[in-house]
Amino acid sequence: MPPTYLVHNSRVGEMLDHGSLETEGVDEAQAHRNAMRHSTAHVMADAVLKLFPEAKMGIGPPIENGFYYDFEVSRPFTPEDLEEIEKLMKETIKEGFPFQREELSRADAETMFSDQPYKMELIEGLPGEEVISIYRHDEFVDLCQGPHVRGTSDIPAMKLLSVAGAYWRGDEKRPMLQRIYGTAFESEQELAEHLERLEEAERRDHRTLGRQLNLFSIHEEIGPGLIVWHPKGGRVRSLVEDYWKDLHYRLGYDIVYSPHIGRAQLWETSGHLDFYQEGMFAPLEVDEQQYYLKPMNCPFHIAIFKNALHSYRELPLRFAELGTVYRYERSGVLHGLMRVRGFTQDDAHIFCTPDQVEDEVGGVLELTFELLDAFGFKDYSIALSTRPEKYVGDPEMWEHATKSLQGALEKRSLSFTVDEGGGAFYGPKIDINITDALGRAWQCTTVQFDFNLPQRFDLTYQDAEGGRSQPYMVHRAILGSMERFLGVLIEHYGGAFPLWLAPVQAVLIPIADRHIEYCESVLAKLEAAGFRAEVDTRGERMNQKIRTAQMQKVPYMLVVGDREQEANAVAVRHRDGEDLGAVPLDEFMARLGEESQIPKGSGG
Repeated sequence: MPPTYLVHNSRVGEMLDHGSLETEGVDEAQAHRNAMRHSTAHVMADAVLKLFPEAKMGIGPPIENGFYYDFEVSRPFTPEDLEEIEKLMKETIKEGFPFQREELSRADAETMFSDQPYKMELIEGLPGEEVISIYRHDEFVDLCQGPHVRGTSDIPAMKLLSVAGAYWRGDEKRPMLQRIYGTAFESEQELAEHLERLEEAERRDHRTLGRQLNLFSIHEEIGPGLIVWHPKGGRVRSLVEDYWKDLHYRLGYDIVYSPHIGRAQLWETSGHLDFYQEGMFAPLEVDEQQYYLKPMNCPFHIAIFKNALHSYRELPLRFAELGTVYRYERSGVLHGLMRVRGFTQDDAHIFCTPDQVEDEVGGVLELTFELLDAFGFKDYSIALSTRPEKYVGDPEMWEHATKSLQGALEKRSLSFTVDEGGGAFYGPKIDINITDALGRAWQCTTVQFDFNLPQRFDLTYQDAEGGRSQPYMVHRAILGSMERFLGVLIEHYGGAFPLWLAPVQAVLIPIADRHIEYCESVLAKLEAAGFRAEVDTRGERMNQKIRTAQMQKVPYMLVVGDREQEANAVAVRHRDGEDLGAVPLDEFMARLGEESQIPKGSGG
């Protein structure tokens, strides 16, 4: 049983701005782990101040799989500094100092932290009625609401990991602080296993593999958060998009296209200029009219729906689009393909009648699992989020939509959790998290009802009685952001894509120049059969060419010498090390054809 931890009026799961953790809706084991990691962050800050007395403290929250603390110091932290900090932390942990909570008046808090400008800013930002509390251990004091474990001895295993720059409060206009990351676990064995996973995650990092495999790049002269896809990355992306389109056509969707900009009036009607303008880029001036880069595709699909009055007999209408949108993200949070400023959403909007809702949601679920299964994702977690306190739309429509979401899940015997009150103000939703090869969860799929936009745009259809009724509008994205999904896909496979997704499926390696002509004839046959292959004509030795192909994670290496040429064969090597020896060309092409088939998903 985990040690008891101290909780001060908070809910585990959501971070407060001053580094504390909210605490509602998290199981006891995870709550304890969060408290332990939060406590370890305090121990780290204590050690930093001992080594750097002039340091100014930011915040030190627990995060998924660890914790961090931000500091302003006179020079960059070095690896040697981290070793010294960790050494002091272990001494403090061994001493077993208790964590003690105290409440202060605002005046006393300001006096206590008068030499800590970032803490002073946090104090000034607290509501007047907010209880101000601190936590002590030994001689260290920090502004904090908790929770914490009882004492430093309740931190069994910890490790400092890295240092990175981080803008204060995520704002690139504010000072750049140094962020020390660390982690803590209940045992040394769990810590060791986690560190092994981190090493594997580093090897699979999509940014590193993106460079190594020549898939994509980001250029300062183009702009941060804007992705340039190279030929091989473009090929993988095209394969994903082509499969997506074929699947949607097969399942009754119409694929549409919409412009990248729209007049300000459109975004006023949608509500974006009132509620989301900080996430949009500055307007463009065209013919004395303001235009905005689109942050989402929804209004354009609505415009297609409104282009004609539809009868209930025509519904459902399913509009799908791989539409590129643009959202302003602070530079401090940009991260490879995972967090960008221009990204393509696999959007779709379904316009339907009330009695069609459950079947349509069910169809989305079946499409989701078929698609995700094809990409190798078999494990999911599903959450249903219901009506919050503040919402728009008719409560009866909310109830009907929520029951339809739940019914579609239950009909397919899918396990799910319910997040009561966790829906958006405009509708209930289903979120599906996929689990990758390293056991990490990624939120991709969302099935979201929207009662806001149909009202704002006055959507109607002609019902069975000849009157006008508001359609139900279901927004869904299966992959989410194409960029982010491809980043996840790269890390899931470690760059070694399955054969059907590999940008190059086979490389022909001539042993000598006299074998190049035969290799090119084999290449022509492979390409004519629809396979993706190339010939390595470089003047390198055979072993170097094989090594290059392995580094590029090409599934098959086809070595050609005199014997292979005479026998109309290829010597086949697989990237996993398997050597198949000389194989007749027709036989190898048959094998390639079988292995390159797109896996058929379960469809739920």
